[in-house]
Order: sequence, then C-alpha cells, then structure tokens
Amino acid sequence: MEPRRRSASKQSHLDAKALDGTTKASDALPLPLYITNAVFLTLFFTVVYYLLSRWREKVRTSTPLHVVTMSEMGAIVAFVASCIYLLGFFGIDFVQSLLFRPSSEMWTEEEDEVIIKEDSRQLPCGQALDCSLVTAKPVKVIETVPVSFTSEDDEEIVKSVVEGTTPSYSLESKLGDCRRAAGIRREALQRLTGKSLAGLPLDGFDYESILGQCCEMPVGYVQIPVGIAGPLLLDGTEFSVPMATTEGCLVASTNRGCKAIHLSGGASSVVFRDGMTRAPVVRFGTAKRAAELKFFLENPANFETLSVIFNKSSRFGRLQNIKCAIAGKNLYIRFCCSTGDAMGMNMVSKGVQNVMDYLQEEFPDMDVIGISGNFCSDKKPAAVNWIEGRGKSVVCEAIIKGDVVRKVLKTNVEVLVELNMLKNLTGSVMAGALGGFNAHASNIVTAVYLATGQDPAQNVESSHCITMMEAVNDGKDLHVSVTMPSIEVGTVGGGTQLPSQSACLNLLGVKGASREVPGANSRLLATIVAGSVLAGELSLLSALAAGQLVRSHMKYNRSSKDMSKVSS
Repeated sequence: MEPRRRSASKQSHLDAKALDGTTKASDALPLPLYITNAVFLTLFFTVVYYLLSRWREKVRTSTPLHVVTMSEMGAIVAFVASCIYLLGFFGIDFVQSLLFRPSSEMWTEEEDEVIIKEDSRQLPCGQALDCSLVTAKPVKVIETVPVSFTSEDDEEIVKSVVEGTTPSYSLESKLGDCRRAAGIRREALQRLTGKSLAGLPLDGFDYESILGQCCEMPVGYVQIPVGIAGPLLLDGTEFSVPMATTEGCLVASTNRGCKAIHLSGGASSVVFRDGMTRAPVVRFGTAKRAAELKFFLENPANFETLSVIFNKSSRFGRLQNIKCAIAGKNLYIRFCCSTGDAMGMNMVSKGVQNVMDYLQEEFPDMDVIGISGNFCSDKKPAAVNWIEGRGKSVVCEAIIKGDVVRKVLKTNVEVLVELNMLKNLTGSVMAGALGGFNAHASNIVTAVYLATGQDPAQNVESSHCITMMEAVNDGKDLHVSVTMPSIEVGTVGGGTQLPSQSACLNLLGVKGASREVPGANSRLLATIVAGSVLAGELSLLSALAAGQLVRSHMKYNRSSKDMSKVSS
C-alpha cells in the first residue's frame, strides 16, 4: 500500500503543477533531471575518449578501421544514445517554458514586438500545440495534440485586441488557427465599432487557403450568387459560363445571346496577341542620357542579352519586346513578356527587376524612381493598352441568322446595325470614351472574373472593347464582332486556387496550368470571356432595339414587394 500512496501523492503533485501551468516534461522522468544529465554527459565523453584511443591504435598498427570488436560496437551504440539524449536536452527548458506557460502570460506586451517580427513568416495554420495534461491518468509521456481553446481564452484575447495590446494582424501566426483568429478579430471589430456583422458569414470557409496570398485580417466572406449562361458554342465547343453577379437580368440576357449564337452555328475567336507588361520609370541628369538608354534598349543587337537576363526569373516568363517613351529627363520602359497560364504581374515584375539591376551597372547615373511608372498600364483606362494591348488580345465574331434575330432577339438586322452605330460608336465618341465602344462589356467581364478568381480590379482595362455590327448576305443576316485588346486572365495563382473559383474554372475545362501547351488554358479562358461578351452585347442591344430593357429590369431586377406598405 505504501508504494501506491507514494504514486498517488506523486500524481496529485503533477496534477497540481498541470493546473497552475508549471508542469515540465522533466517531471515525468523516473530520476531527477540533473542526475540523468550527469550520467549521459559522463557516458558521452567516456565513449568519445575510448573510440578516439582505439582509432589511434588502429592507425598505428595499420588495422582496418571498419573492423570493430564487441566493446567498440557497444561504445558506438552508447555514443549514439548519448548524442540523442543531449540533443534533446539542450533547449528543453526553453521549449517547455514556451509550451507550458499559463494562459495569463501568453499575451504579454513584451512579446508583441517579437510577434510583429515573426508575423511576416505567416506560419501555416494548425502548427500551434496544445500541451495541456490530462490529470485523470498518470503522466508518463508529453504528447502534442491540436489546439483546443475555451471561450474564456477567446474572451481574454478579444479584450487584448480591443485594448490594443495584441495586434489584430498577428492573430493567425500567434494562434495557429485561422478560423479562430477570424472569429476573434470579428468580435473585436464589433466591439470597437459598435456595429453588428450578423449578416456577414463566418463559418463554412477555408481561411487557411487565403493566408498570406489572398486576403489579410479576414472577418468573414461575402456571398455572391453564381449563375450559368449557355451553352456558349465557341470554336466548335460548348461552354457553360459561370457568372457571379447581383444584377438581375444579366445572366438571363447573356444566356439569350448564347442561344442566338448557338442556333446560328456558333462563334469563332482568335487570340492575336499575348503578353503582360510592366513599365518602370527611371531618371537621368539630362534628357540626352535618357535618350541614350532608350537607344540602347531598342537596339536589336542588345535584345538577346536583355532577354537572357529577363528570362532567368521564370520558366514561363519570356521577354517579347521593349518599348520606351521619354518625358524630359525621365524614361518609361515598357517590358512585354509571355507568362504561361498565370496572369503574370509578379512574373514580369521579377524579370524587370533583373534587367534593372543589370542596367544599373551599365548606366550608373540612372535613378530608378519606381518599378511601375503607369506606362504599363495596370487597372486604369489607358490608350497604350487600347492600342498596344495587354494580357490577351482577342477578337470574337459570329453571323446571326435573320430568323434568329427576329424570333429569339425580337428585332431585325437593320435596326441592330443602326443602333450599334449610333450608340456604341458615335455615342461613345461624343462621350470621349477610351476603349468603351460597347454596350456593357464590363458587366460580363466582371461577372466571369469574380466567378473564376481573377483580379476584379483589372476589369478596367479588360473591358476595353469595340462592338461592330453589319448586315451580310444581302442584308438578311447579321455579322457581329467584339475586339478586346487587353483581357488579363490566368488559370493559376491568386484567387484561382480557392475552392469555389477553382470549381468554376473546372466547369470551363481550364483549371490549373495546361500540361500540353503552356498558356493554353489562360488563352482559352480569354476567348470564353470574349465570347460571353459577344453574347451579352448581342442580347442587350436587341433589348434596346425592341424596347425591352425597362420591362425586363422591372421584371427581374426589382423587388416584388409593395414598398409603400413596407414603409408604412
């Protein structure tokens, strides 16, 4: 009975330590830690001395070193065992002090600076450890299990975020639980602002998938319904086009355009240019020096050298051309390169940086003002994109039969041609439009971009489009086309890897990178965008020609509630 009492006493002692947060792995060892350390340190140096002595003796007697006796084998085993123990011993107190601190010490102000420094590493979720001890069983081995925090712990952290002692941006790296971090940040935000986020969903989203790449400091996610337009018959293949939008009639209208195209034999498309751009701006002491760099960059004899330097940054980034523009002492250098199936902004930026480092050695008086000088031009309406193109330049066309125009689109060829000329062409000129010679290309581009994980801000230049219509076949049929010089899309990277967006890309058959031809998937996606725009243009112009626009929006894009009764 006495051994049992001692065991129970020892167990209760361990339980008490576990409760007050002072338990260490050494408490579970059969001997005190200093005795064990002394034994293994003595063993380590003893066997090292013995093995070195035996090695020296073998060298002096010309005995092969690989021939060992039983005592030497035992010494080797002892050496390995002592090394393993000592490697585990060094730092054990430091590790245990981190793993077994009380929760009240977990969020000290002294650690905030450390967290800020470590936050840039963005540790993957799930790496935090729960080292709490189960007091119902004897403690023999300390095992790590996934984190399981109580609501009281969360409450303490929320308070520390509200008080400013814990930076909100550090929650993911500190907790190791992305979902929990988002929930705590959300609650802290509600308390700080006094505003409710009850309508913003929190659960049902993989927050780990966006860590360090898609969104910082998340507090939830926005729900956007996804509709399907189609099938769109394009280049002999049918596509069901996903469109994420909150505008009523948009999917229905695009779907009607797809029907008209399908009944007329389908549309065809061509990608006639493919290259992402980046344009740094540099400054010299004189305009003459800026012009010298311009001549150097545009000299065909130097292109091969610049191309080798640019291309070493990526397997897929290949420099295509360099165009320069001077403004006084400043030089704007527009690099254009292929980017495979990625949209390619990061890829081209890395290549440009390599070239700029090289040019700095050749032109030491060059002052690099910025890696982007807006001559690219990204996410802004710009004539350079309209004329030179950026991303994928696509033209898509179809001949719509006269019967289809009358029966499906509820109008006629002559009226459509006149409306397109007066609205999309003349009207846009009167408005001073830049690349906006269309009815609503941006509507379709944005909806497809949101559904497939593209950068929605790039709909600015991606929506550059000119819609052309003319009567053919003795005026019986309608030839319609859209020319879009700067569709910026990718099927890898960014938001394309999120589950919902990845599913939409999979629906189109363009998920991920093409294994056969690099860049084939992104080019196909660009043609689908253009084909969808063609369908949308065709249907909206028909609705305008037939006077259906207001009626359809009243039917599909308005609430059916009697607002006068609601307000009363």
